[in-house]
Amino acid sequence: MTDSVLNVVLGLVASAISAGIGWLAQTVRRRRRLERTQRFFGMPEGTECLLVVNRDAGARASTAVARNDVYALMELAALVRECGARAEIVAHDQVRQGLGAKAEFCLGGPSSNNRTAAHLASWLPGVTSAAGDTDLTITVGDKEFPLTRPVQEGVPVYALLARVHAGSGDRPVFLISGQTSTSNHAAVRYLAANHRALARRHGTDSTFVVVLKVVNPGAYGPDVVELAAEVTAKATARPAPAAATAAA
Repeated sequence: MTDSVLNVVLGLVASAISAGIGWLAQTVRRRRRLERTQRFFGMPEGTECLLVVNRDAGARASTAVARNDVYALMELAALVRECGARAEIVAHDQVRQGLGAKAEFCLGGPSSNNRTAAHLASWLPGVTSAAGDTDLTITVGDKEFPLTRPVQEGVPVYALLARVHAGSGDRPVFLISGQTSTSNHAAVRYLAANHRALARRHGTDSTFVVVLKVVNPGAYGPDVVELAAEVTAKATARPAPAAATAAA
């Protein structure tokens, strides 16, 4: 074998080894990235999760779901599939089980989702949402995020996005509690796009609560979203009794 042929063979072998190492490194990176995503959402491969569906508050039928909420469910289903998990879709008034056995995504505010209302009362006592047909204000501690119907052109809408852990080692519950179906959809998109940043900031096994602002949804739909406030401490703090507050 001549030197030139030997050099060609050695070059091909080196290229094959380099390509193999590169492919292996990319595979390892993708696998680690997927495992971090699975840990954040509490959805290891092969497990089940709940998608708890709200009702359309503006519809007469109790089983109606708003169009933007359907879009949000579709994007959540894609996220579940990416993790290799299986989704069980359940109506908000048909869930009769506790927390921790399965990851859960609860879509819609407390006025349209009974399950959300129960989670807020149990785990986020610092959060209140107006129950009227026109007042959609979200209050977290002393912070208010107001909205009134009908929604005016150019006025932002808000959504509360939270991950709640009932106990150590349990699967998390994600609350997507928007003032409108558009803000629900926007919060789901924000969660899907920013879960790595949220994991870096809050870890993969702790409670966090943020409020998102959807900018001019009449013009931009669910696409332009900003972080309005990080409110974990206020949301998880139980309000002081009225008598104590008055005395103070």
